[in-house]
Amino acid sequence: MKYTLAIIFSIFIVKLPAQEKQFSKDEQGKFIYYQVVDSQVVSKAVLLERAKHFIHSSNKKLMKPERSTDTSVLANGKLIIDKTILVAGHPSGEVNYNFVFEAREGKYRFWLTDFEYIPYQRDRYGNFVATTNIGTPLEKRVDKLNAGTWKDIQASAYAKAVKFADSFKKFLATDKKVPEPVKKEVISTRKW
Repeated sequence: MKYTLAIIFSIFIVKLPAQEKQFSKDEQGKFIYYQVVDSQVVSKAVLLERAKHFIHSSNKKLMKPERSTDTSVLANGKLIIDKTILVAGHPSGEVNYNFVFEAREGKYRFWLTDFEYIPYQRDRYGNFVATTNIGTPLEKRVDKLNAGTWKDIQASAYAKAVKFADSFKKFLATDKKVPEPVKKEVISTRKW
């Protein structure tokens, strides 16, 4: 009896650190979220058109197209980082990134890189706005005092990048047609 009680008590006391997923690093030491996806069903031209449509159909404030070629699409994006205390939450900052998409026959790849964090603060009207226009690279090391907060920001940015990647892959896999505008009929009072 006392051994089972000791085991249960030790489980509650010993807290094993959870292995959180984190960004990988590229050749320059910057954080990168990189994926290669096989797409044998969809052709290269269709993949490029769907990627362009995804960028243009997403919120204009969160993603802006930069340029596109016959095999790639480049864009700049923004992830909003939320801070939640109990039930109430508010945005604590934004993470700007560069998005690159490249397609070949039978597969495509995309990556998010150049992550920069810009903190938010309340303005006099109660809105959360950016404190500065200059971002801090997400891979930067911080002092021990701010290390916990910085880890939370990195973990939240990674979770948002994974969510973005899942929605992007789902959008490229589905055959969503762009709805054609419906012509309004002109009512004529001469014919009846």
